[in-house]
Amino acid sequence: MIICAQTVAFRRLYTVESLFWKGMNLKISILTGLFLLLIGCTGRPSAGAGEGEIYALAYAKGFTVERHAAYTRVVVRNPWDTTKLLRTYVLVPDTADLPQDLPRGEVVRTPVRRIVAYASAHCGMLEAIGAEGQLVGVCESRYVNLDFVRRGIAEGTLTDVGEAASPNLEKIIQLEPDLLIATPIENMGYGQVEKIGVPLLEATEYLENTPLGRAEWVRLLGLFCGREAEADSVFRRIEANYKAVKALTDNVEDRPTVLPEMPYPPVWYVPGGESFMANLYRDAGADYPWSDDPLAGSLTLSIEAVLERGVGAEVWVIKYNRPQDMTLAGLRGEFDAASRFAAFQNRRVFGVNTGRTPYYDEVPIYPDRVLRDLIWVFHPELLPADYAPRYFHRLTD
Repeated sequence: MIICAQTVAFRRLYTVESLFWKGMNLKISILTGLFLLLIGCTGRPSAGAGEGEIYALAYAKGFTVERHAAYTRVVVRNPWDTTKLLRTYVLVPDTADLPQDLPRGEVVRTPVRRIVAYASAHCGMLEAIGAEGQLVGVCESRYVNLDFVRRGIAEGTLTDVGEAASPNLEKIIQLEPDLLIATPIENMGYGQVEKIGVPLLEATEYLENTPLGRAEWVRLLGLFCGREAEADSVFRRIEANYKAVKALTDNVEDRPTVLPEMPYPPVWYVPGGESFMANLYRDAGADYPWSDDPLAGSLTLSIEAVLERGVGAEVWVIKYNRPQDMTLAGLRGEFDAASRFAAFQNRRVFGVNTGRTPYYDEVPIYPDRVLRDLIWVFHPELLPADYAPRYFHRLTD
């Protein structure tokens, strides 16, 4: 079996999610829900807001924002130790003098104008808020399926700074960035990059277990990029779209059972019952065999355990990275036991070729798009007959 570097990275991230969320109660209290209902999700202070006004977040749990007269304080929570903070940033407009009484934290002059992004998802977020012109460098551009990035690399307006795990320090320094956006992994640092004096935004949006929680991180990038209004508008539109698409399945009675992912012998990674993907499956009108599991990360199961619970699943959904789309024969060639699953026998196997679609680039910021595709997979009758899925395709013989 061929496993690409990006696939390995995402397997590692899902493992991180599992470690973080294990045993945590993710149910939002009734009081919190009522509070969010009252304040809405615009994130703007009410009229007459005073010093230290809390920036309201409706879904994201990984960061907090406080507005002050002369600066904005941003805290990224430590996802692996809830008694600690991961990073604190103090955003100060570059048109203002630096205040004398700033709190502790990494000072970032805003708006940042030159950004290096380690992950494709953050490139997608920058594009969504109209800040793609502020991106000057990316890691592993070969895995980015965004037109503006590919065009920028081809034309020389964007620089590939190498692997995310060990980027080219000399190239980064030559780009003179104002901000680096990285994806932190537990117990892994950033090496010499941390010593060059460029603020490093550690974005943990991939640990948010709800689709709109991940998408709301676009608002944080808006604060750094001087595009707060644009980011708020984008997020409100995404939220409305997601809720409208989700409403399509509100009254479905037939909820097909879904089998997720492919095995990496001898194990099979499946999403936990409170994970990002489990929530998407639920919203798309499917039943998930591991929905009773409380984890928001991934489960590491044996192939036998997946066979026991998932062999009768009506639909099988997989992700892979190949030059060509996978077929049923190709799936069986990589995994001998594939033909034992009911979904394979009934030809209801659907795949996302992440090497040919912008799945990883877009899903964190546009969960409504993947939700619509999943509804096409589970309940095609709810969509127009000519609906063309953006990411998924049905595996054929």
